[in-house]
Amino acid sequence: MRRLGIALAAIVTAAPPMVALGAPAAVAARSVADVFGGHTMNGHPLPCDLRPGGLRACHGGESGSAASDYRFKTFDGTPLDVFVTLPPASHRPKHGYPLVVQSHGWGDPPTGPTDRQYGGPSAVEWAKDGYAVLQFAARGWGHSCGKASSRLVNVEACLNGYLHLDDYRYEARDVQYAVGLLVDEGVADPNRVGATGESYGGGVSLELATLKNRVMYADGSLHRWLSPAGTPIHIAAAAPFATWSDLIYSLAPNGRTLDSRITSAKADLSPPGVEKLTILSGLYLVGTEGAYYAPPGRDPQANVTAWYASIDAGEPYTTPLDRDLIRQGARFHSPYYLLRGSYGMRREPPAPMLLANGFTDDVFPVDEVLRYYNLERSLYPHDPIALLLADIGHQRADNKPADDALLPPRIKAFFDHYVKGSSPRPTLGVTAMTQRCPANVRSEGPYHAKTWKALQSGRVTYRSKPRQTVLSTGGNPLVSKAFDPVAGGLACTTAPATNQGLGIATYRLPAAKGSGYTLLGSPTITANLELTGRYAYVAGRLLDVNPVTKTEVLVARGVYRLDPNHPNGRQTFQLHPGAWRFANGHIPVLQLLGMDEPYTRPSNFPFSIAVSHLRLQLPTHEPRNAARK
Repeated sequence: MRRLGIALAAIVTAAPPMVALGAPAAVAARSVADVFGGHTMNGHPLPCDLRPGGLRACHGGESGSAASDYRFKTFDGTPLDVFVTLPPASHRPKHGYPLVVQSHGWGDPPTGPTDRQYGGPSAVEWAKDGYAVLQFAARGWGHSCGKASSRLVNVEACLNGYLHLDDYRYEARDVQYAVGLLVDEGVADPNRVGATGESYGGGVSLELATLKNRVMYADGSLHRWLSPAGTPIHIAAAAPFATWSDLIYSLAPNGRTLDSRITSAKADLSPPGVEKLTILSGLYLVGTEGAYYAPPGRDPQANVTAWYASIDAGEPYTTPLDRDLIRQGARFHSPYYLLRGSYGMRREPPAPMLLANGFTDDVFPVDEVLRYYNLERSLYPHDPIALLLADIGHQRADNKPADDALLPPRIKAFFDHYVKGSSPRPTLGVTAMTQRCPANVRSEGPYHAKTWKALQSGRVTYRSKPRQTVLSTGGNPLVSKAFDPVAGGLACTTAPATNQGLGIATYRLPAAKGSGYTLLGSPTITANLELTGRYAYVAGRLLDVNPVTKTEVLVARGVYRLDPNHPNGRQTFQLHPGAWRFANGHIPVLQLLGMDEPYTRPSNFPFSIAVSHLRLQLPTHEPRNAARK
């Protein structure tokens, strides 16, 4: 994809260099627009340049001295590198422009109005259609106190300018404060604000949509979102892309999310999850190269380095820091728990939203938005919400051009209706494209239904009674590496379908017949589990085995942490949702392992799990008994 995969792919060598942002435009250009007057570090409005077609591009950056420090001064005085792109001055509406907030991905601060990393149109394309666009380098990134040189320009202001991992009280509030000033300046319409972004930026977009008309202060209290001059503001629509609804769970899942039920208020929190080893390590490394982490002892609620060390240390996850990480993550970094009204927060319906994630995205899988979607529909069944799911996003996604091309016009149509109010109601419901190999073959679909469940017309059921044993040391490391999203390949990477190693429970389903059948949903596993040892988990992989080439492709994966207090008995868990057609003669194979290194961190404790009376259900797009035809 354009940028989502770059930072993680660089883990095996070195983190990517940050893009150097140019100095502010000439002072003579300031008359083009008056933006953030008195709210930059040097007190002057943002310098703006005229662009073709009368567009105006305003940049609040720094070029090494306090006098030329045009960075935006946010609510707590932290300087933020900011871009504002405006339509021609002659097109300015009476109550301000509809506004699009674009939030960037991890390690990818914005480079200007032509930056295309946000999933939808670029800022220039939005502005040509009458929208104003706001972009930040989020606090702690790039020239927003992320680069060491940017902290020297105004040392005192950057002391607390470290990143807070998309905390409602900081990254989300930065956006809300800036939007409020644009409203007071007459630039933005308070009733026509949209939020979009990808990955890390998708997280803050989902937070803004869930907060909608509320602001969270540093003490965790929620207040009505008002501009500094007192004008009420709300998010009119949001389009997060390739993102999470619970940050900690997404990087260390425990497998308690099921697409058939609403995730309870504590299911994601206990037992502790399983670290996605290469992903989390890579993200942390990228941050050490390009971001400002809170110095040791500075702020326990933004202690990224200590939190990373806590997760990476592994089981048993019983220290006060471990418990604090889980609690802080759910309270201040989880739009899902915000939507639930957890921690005493009053529930409010969110803004209309379009959620787009990838079946082959091992960083933020489809169930990250599906969990939110299911809860939102249960609480507010008539609110507008749409899902777009395909072979897109982070690794291992192929991001085929045709799949990528689906998203920008969908976002544009969604905002034209719910933000700008200039077009008919867009398509809601769920739209899905399948993973398909080789990578140069078009994905199948689109498949569309009013709900997630309605996409699945049938199921393939497989049962196996005999006992098999899963070992904490089991598996073939070469196969595991091939399917790792960082050390391995993309969605169509194959591995030998032989010599899988010892300590794996393997289940071979009957070969698909006729035209085959299409998996479209979450493979569900129910089995009797008997644990010997402690702190165990099961890593599951669903594979498509080609009997002719004797190779296999990864179709779906997931992890399930056994409850240390109740590890034995009949248990149900799911792999992340997949979308794949098993062709005639191809064999679905389920593997259960005690580790999937380097994708998952091995347990600190040896264990074995006896698995018996297993039932596997594969939801299919085709009607019941499709596999027998």
